[in-house]
Amino acid sequence: MPIDQVLVVVPAHNEAEDLPNCLRALATAASACVVPVRLVAVLDNCSDGTAGVVPDGVEVLRVEHQNVGRSRATGFSAFGSDFGASAWFTTTDADSVVGPTWIARQLEYARTADVVAGTVRIADWEGHPHSVRERYERMYHEHPYGRHGHVHGANLGVRADMYWSVGGFSDLEEDEDVDLVRRLSEAGACIAWAEDIAVTTSARLDGRTPGGFAGHIRNLGGTTADNEEAELAR
Repeated sequence: MPIDQVLVVVPAHNEAEDLPNCLRALATAASACVVPVRLVAVLDNCSDGTAGVVPDGVEVLRVEHQNVGRSRATGFSAFGSDFGASAWFTTTDADSVVGPTWIARQLEYARTADVVAGTVRIADWEGHPHSVRERYERMYHEHPYGRHGHVHGANLGVRADMYWSVGGFSDLEEDEDVDLVRRLSEAGACIAWAEDIAVTTSARLDGRTPGGFAGHIRNLGGTTADNEEAELAR
C-alpha cells in the first residue's frame, strides 16, 4: 500500500543547543516530501529551555518519563494512534541532522520494505583520540553478514501497522531501537538495511541515556573483544 502520510518523532532531554539544527533539517526534508509530514518533538523532563527553541510548525509533547524508549513510544501513540498501513513512522535524535532527502529516500524503500534502518556518520571527532575514531570506523564498516546491521534511533523508519503489530517501542532507557527492530524481525518484517541513508550525529561523551551511542564511543577507548562484539549489534 502506498504511503500517504508521515510522522516523525524526536525525543529530547535538555537539548536546547542541538535541537534547532535537528528540527531545521527535518523541516527541509519534510518540504521535499510529496505526502504530508508531521514533526513532533517529545520534550522529556527538560530544564534547560529546550521548549523555547522549538519553531512553529513542530508539534510539542511534554513528558516526565526520563526514558527515551517511553518518550519515542508516547510520541507515536499521541500523534499516530489512528495511523495504519498507509502511514510511515520515523524517528531521529535531537543531536542528529538528517539530509534533505531523508524522508523521501525512506519512502522509496517503503515500496518494498516494512522497516528502514539507516546509518550514521560522526559530525566531529574533536576531543577524541585518533585511535578511537580509527577503531570506530573500522568496526562500523565491517559487514560480516553482508549488510551493515546497525540499528540507530537516529535513523529508523517503520510502516505504522507493522509498528503497532509488535507493540511499538518498549520503555527502555537505552537500546530501545535495537529491541524494536529485533521484535520486528522476529515478526517477519522486511528490513531494508539502507547504507545509502545516513544521518549526521554527534560523538559527544555526555549522552542522555545511561549508555547508548555516547557510552559506546566512550567504550571504544578500550581494546576488548567485547567492544567489537557490541558494535556489531548497533
